[in-house]
Amino acid sequence: MSIWWSLHLRREAASVPLARRLLLGTMETAGVDPDICFDLSVALSEACANAVEHGGDTDHDDSRGAYRVTAYLDGEKCRIEVTDSGPGFPTTQAGPAAPETARRPVPVAAVPYDAESGRGLSLIEELADHVTIGNKPGRGGAVVSFDKILKWQKGAPLMAV
Repeated sequence: MSIWWSLHLRREAASVPLARRLLLGTMETAGVDPDICFDLSVALSEACANAVEHGGDTDHDDSRGAYRVTAYLDGEKCRIEVTDSGPGFPTTQAGPAAPETARRPVPVAAVPYDAESGRGLSLIEELADHVTIGNKPGRGGAVVSFDKILKWQKGAPLMAV
């Protein structure tokens, strides 16, 4: 069995715990192992916090005042995607026809110990099994997508067969 949901959220700090609680409730109800639930909820919180902080200019365009969270629990894997309408990640190009590629986040070890931010994407990479960080084609915006193999509690109602 699979479950998926998608939220369209305002870029407000209060949206972060809302997304996290929905994810936790979904995974706990399905019977996902609590440690996996915790890892994914922290990773989602970091991705949402980045979208709230960097995801667009709310003064000029209502669509830029929002971001989207989509979660898929399918079989043995959970995939989460957070997409915003901001400027996206800084990009590099190898040539005029080369596709844009987002720069990798700064490793946690390179962030000063007293910095108040800058660890979110590195934390997501540590907590998830596979992470894709990039930009939406066209109008712009960042896309952070991450997967994690699920472990199930004994007798979980939605456990993969």
